[in-house]
Amino acid sequence: MSLYFWIILGTIVFPFLLSFDKKIHFYTHWRTIFPAILLVGLFFLVWDNYFAENEIWGFNSRYLQGIYLFRLPLEEVLFFLVVPYACLFVYEVIRGYFPNLKLDLLGRAFAFAMVLSGLLLTIFYLRNWYTLTACSLSTLLIIGIHFRAKARWFNYFALTFLVCLIPFLIVNGILTGFFTDEPIVWYSENHIMGIRIGTIPLEDIYYNLSMLLPMVLIHEVLLRKKTKKSDLKRVANTD
Repeated sequence: MSLYFWIILGTIVFPFLLSFDKKIHFYTHWRTIFPAILLVGLFFLVWDNYFAENEIWGFNSRYLQGIYLFRLPLEEVLFFLVVPYACLFVYEVIRGYFPNLKLDLLGRAFAFAMVLSGLLLTIFYLRNWYTLTACSLSTLLIIGIHFRAKARWFNYFALTFLVCLIPFLIVNGILTGFFTDEPIVWYSENHIMGIRIGTIPLEDIYYNLSMLLPMVLIHEVLLRKKTKKSDLKRVANTD
């Protein structure tokens, strides 16, 4: 089994086993979680494949199984299922165990920091494709979801994202060569700003936010519709 596959397995094992926790019952959210992951994940797979074809980033065959979907190794495809699942699990755990947290200040500070930094990086690094796309997309998503739509769940998303930074740094550190002789995933220096957290390009933070935020949005929309249907059935049965 490849090193990248072991990373994928290590990422999913505990969130999956704990999905049956009696308090959270995360498995009951699968009907809203998987559509959200698949819808957004498909977009990111196309994006990922395009960047791989144009050598904006790529993968080291030394650490892969050797099975590909177009230009993407199997492990990379699984990444877009496993990592979002784990993060959405953390999101529901935080909401389930701490339903009354006062997070308005955190949410606003997080939104302002990400939007301001995202805008500045987009402007200053217009020629760097990864910087431009990751930073501009994350900025637009936060403006639309938090500042315009004023989604109530955004504050919990902000906390979840910050909590997930710890495993994110570990996983991405392994992928970008912090613990290995060569990186599993490499980046063209022509398309990143060159600022790294250890071996991790700073753009990865904006990229992950761009992936996770719309997934939570779709999950919340589907969950709300599911709740409304249940309420209508309950009322109908009462009548």
